[in-house]
Amino acid sequence: MIVAFGDSLTAGVAAGKNYPEDLQELLDQHSYSYRVENQGISGDTSSDGLSRIGNVIGAHPVLVILEFGGNDGLRGIPVAATRSNLQQMIEQLRAANIPVVLAGITLPPNYGPEYVKPFTAMFPALAKQFHLRLLPFLLIDVYQHPDMMQPDGIHPNSAGNQVVARDVFTLIKPLLKKATAARP
Repeated sequence: MIVAFGDSLTAGVAAGKNYPEDLQELLDQHSYSYRVENQGISGDTSSDGLSRIGNVIGAHPVLVILEFGGNDGLRGIPVAATRSNLQQMIEQLRAANIPVVLAGITLPPNYGPEYVKPFTAMFPALAKQFHLRLLPFLLIDVYQHPDMMQPDGIHPNSAGNQVVARDVFTLIKPLLKKATAARP
């Protein structure tokens, strides 16, 4: 099992409108026998994620796609606090021998460069510190395409989630193993 762990960008807004479901389809199409479990909750901050990390560890996944920070940024939570929460989640997953990939996020420029720059830099810094595969900005291939975004301009629509799933699939593919048929 692969756990997609995050906030509304992971949870999606309705059935068929989240990237973990589209990721499952890609895995199936490419003959990978993993089940993707969506443990995204809309509105969650990194602090909420840290409080739920035990549930993820208890599921014994073979991989976790970690995506938090957007709600922290939108609420102006200090970058050091968000980084600490993400670091603790990564450390707990690693202590449980669960591989992690990190999906970063950025913020609109109107939050100011003194906040946005260190916020955005936090994800590559964590990936470097823990030697993680990184997608620096989960929405990199959709956020500038209004036809792939919901009217709120924050969340991808169904078409956008398909692109996000493709990007996540590319990120995790080197960590996956295809099932082999049992020999008689």
